[in-house]
Amino acid sequence: MVFAHDTERALAAAAALVNTGLADAGDQLTTLAELDELVRTWQWTGPRAGTPAELAAVRELRPTLARFWSGDKDTVVELVNQVLRDRHALPQLVKHDQWDYHVHATAPDAPLADRMAVEAAMAIADVIRIDELGRLRICGGEDCEDVYVDLSKNRSRRFCGATCGNRANVAAYRARRR
Repeated sequence: MVFAHDTERALAAAAALVNTGLADAGDQLTTLAELDELVRTWQWTGPRAGTPAELAAVRELRPTLARFWSGDKDTVVELVNQVLRDRHALPQLVKHDQWDYHVHATAPDAPLADRMAVEAAMAIADVIRIDELGRLRICGGEDCEDVYVDLSKNRSRRFCGATCGNRANVAAYRARRR
């Protein structure tokens, strides 16, 4: 494990949220049902409004989170601080469900988009503190702009997933055969 379990989950969840809005696959977060599935998949806790306004707020969060993957260290630090300030973050240790103590920085009843934004910002703060911002990457696959977190021991992951890696391997194989 590179980071604490809650940091790894928050980073992966932030990447998944960003990837729902990238142009190559089309918008994958257009309905409340899709938001429900995202929340269920990444086990977001706390109350939900279940309204179109909640969906809109989460959708509007994606470009902000995407900037974590595209900025230099100082820019990302500024963005983390802005997100934490704007959403009145107040870190505290909590224990719930199957999770041991970990950090939450919003009130349990804060809006879903605020909880998502602050959790991502807190995870990015951990990444910056241990000088591992280089682990936030954009897929090296042709025609793929998905973001991911490289959690490999030797920092060697180049693709968002097996599909892009396999496509690159097949293309390289075909190029060698020519």
